[in-house]
Amino acid sequence: MFSTNFIVYTNPVGKGRPKFRRVGNFVSAYTPKKTVTQEQEIAKVAKAAMGNEEPLETPLTVCIYFRMPIPKSYSKKLTKDCLDGFERHLKKPDLDNMAKLVLDSLNGIVYKDDSQIVNLHLRKVYAETPAIEVIVAEDL
Repeated sequence: MFSTNFIVYTNPVGKGRPKFRRVGNFVSAYTPKKTVTQEQEIAKVAKAAMGNEEPLETPLTVCIYFRMPIPKSYSKKLTKDCLDGFERHLKKPDLDNMAKLVLDSLNGIVYKDDSQIVNLHLRKVYAETPAIEVIVAEDL
């Protein structure tokens, strides 16, 4: 049974909605720069973690752990509460939007398509070092 895991040290962001612009009589759509940059960063780390392995084609379990930055304006007590798990991250970005960005980034690298995911575990917590931790395992 194959599994892989990796950590991307970045400030997690949610998948941005497509933006539109008019050029003359034409309207074109584009993906926000923040989204593209983070997708590329995640894909790069995922490729390194996969090594020479081909993308998986089996049912999968994916666990994604989002470590969110603690605002600099928080007091020492509130910062401690964040790190101890008493203060929860109830702000944007939304958990589902962050997960969508990560899952789309792994398409064609870790798995053929994200439709193979049959089990998904997500969590966002405050941490001293912002990061995204990903675990992908075959669910046979």
